Amino acid sequence: MGPRSNPEPATNRNPSDPGLARLLKGFSIEVMPRTAEKIPDFRAILPAGTLVYVAHIEGTPIRDMVRTARRIRSEGFSVMPHFPARVIPDRPTLKDWISRYQDEAGVDSALLLAGGVSAPIGDFRDSMQLLETGLFGAAGFSRLHVAGHPEGNRDIESDGSSDQADTALLWKQRFSESSDAAMAIVTQFCFDAEPVVRWTRRIQEMGVSLPVHVGVAGPARLQTLIRFALSCGVGNSLRILQRRARDVTRLMKPFEPDSFLKGIDRLQATEPAGNIVGVHFFPLGGIATCSRWILENGGDAVQPEPTHSSRRSAP
Repeated sequence: MGPRSNPEPATNRNPSDPGLARLLKGFSIEVMPRTAEKIPDFRAILPAGTLVYVAHIEGTPIRDMVRTARRIRSEGFSVMPHFPARVIPDRPTLKDWISRYQDEAGVDSALLLAGGVSAPIGDFRDSMQLLETGLFGAAGFSRLHVAGHPEGNRDIESDGSSDQADTALLWKQRFSESSDAAMAIVTQFCFDAEPVVRWTRRIQEMGVSLPVHVGVAGPARLQTLIRFALSCGVGNSLRILQRRARDVTRLMKPFEPDSFLKGIDRLQATEPAGNIVGVHFFPLGGIATCSRWILENGGDAVQPEPTHSSRRSAP
């Protein structure tokens, strides 16, 4: 295997779409331990201070998660590891994970979610139970994010309704009002702006005022995105991918999120869209590919530090 390298730094510092660049400012991005290993130096591809989520897939040892968090923090980034309720066996394990992230990696932020498995392996089934333990507050975690599902979540409601998800969001809103931590919602990735904006407006009308970070699928092959969309339960906006797949001339081209994000910006300009404060990238086509697209479309606000933009791995 040849040496790994970071992508060439972007040269487009004056993006053609100011609205798109505005949305990209302050973006966050998600990595896993095995994908993070492919990036020699995150400082070459991300602006300083970027919030990097460390996704926890079932079966990943906690030592790998903590090591990845420590490495990314050492390069100057904020880190938010996942705490998937359904793969945490019990309260002592949860307390141990919190302590290890805090003591070994200096982490004080977390994304709490149910997790991508259908049945709990232990005592926890959802993020509310994790919050109820009080362990994050006792540890002094300053930022806690929770998941949102603009197009529903079949793991929660198989009939496609949103009653349970709405009730859970209202519970989390009340919890945030008594918590010292800054709380926000990060959504599952979608491909159609209108359902996302409608959802943010609807939950705001319900009384949920938590800031919303909209999930965005980074550039990837269309077949890859359809596979992830099906496995993650993405709803109505999947039709956008399926329509594109019927066009053979477009099937071979990478799908990019510019239309989706421009749709968000356009709808926000027409009427304020809930409480959208930023975007969060799921780099389904690879971290390097995703970061390159962000740098090319985000202008000065998303450029890495000049001293690192030309770094290369040693031969």
